[in-house]
Amino acid sequence: MMKNLIGLFLMSALGFGYFSAHAQKNIAEATFVYNIKGQGLNGASTTVYIKGNNSRTEMVSVLGKEITIFNSKLNRAVILKEFSGQKLMITLTSENWKSKGKMYNNIKFELTGVYKTIGGYNTRKAIAKMEDGKTFEVFYAPDLVPANTEYDATFSNLPGLAIEYEIESGNTKFTYSLVKIDYDPVPVSLFDFPASGYRKMTYEENQNLKKGN
Repeated sequence: MMKNLIGLFLMSALGFGYFSAHAQKNIAEATFVYNIKGQGLNGASTTVYIKGNNSRTEMVSVLGKEITIFNSKLNRAVILKEFSGQKLMITLTSENWKSKGKMYNNIKFELTGVYKTIGGYNTRKAIAKMEDGKTFEVFYAPDLVPANTEYDATFSNLPGLAIEYEIESGNTKFTYSLVKIDYDPVPVSLFDFPASGYRKMTYEENQNLKKGN
């Protein structure tokens, strides 16, 4: 009995030491690059830039490019879509921005005792539980914590940086894997909204278009 208790104690200590050996890094400015795998998107990538409360996410695939920018100074966002030679800018107010991510507002993460080293990062597995009952797995790095928790509404409640995760869209699953973190200064100009070159549409107009109205 005593041996079993000692064994459990040692396992707990080792699990704690797995992360405590690394000081937690609060990330205020950085660039994250993820590879994407999934039907029709193999070879695609997503690049995330954060600087303070500003964020810019670029997804590039064989289909085209989609960029989402949130400018905290203006408290507004835009989505830029470049597909088949067409360039569209969807403008979002601060209320639109919140509405866009509302499906993740009450997402809860169940932290598990599963640990894994992925691409050199020490990660812990979490099970994400959404309000609609859907779940997905994410491996995150507890020692890497983005200061801006709003850059991705999916992970605003996750206690660390998402390293590898799987998202389901329709009947297709897409796997995102972090391949690079760059801590070089991010140019503030990346968070400026284009002044021309795009056909403009409001968030409400785009939502109505999706509904076929």
